[in-house]
Amino acid sequence: MAKFYGKIGFAVTVENAPGVWEEKIKERLYYGDFTRNTGMYQSSAQLNDDVNVANEISIVADPFVNENFYAMRYLIFMGTKWKITKVKVQYP
Repeated sequence: MAKFYGKIGFAVTVENAPGVWEEKIKERLYYGDFTRNTGMYQSSAQLNDDVNVANEISIVADPFVNENFYAMRYLIFMGTKWKITKVKVQYP
């Protein structure tokens, strides 16, 4: 299993002025493991096939993650931001 260490971006809602709320991105560093690392080619109408990557990463959560798991938006891996599409909370 490959290891992960990187930033995860959270969209946290903050109040800028009375009654004015805005989402701000807050990045935090986390350790974890890649539990599944898959990719597949999907045929398309273009000359080259599309590549779909579906990775699963298990992180060591802290209280901030437990309270804000719904606000996860992306993680940075190998210098690229990857969109988080699904979050599953599991306790050891």
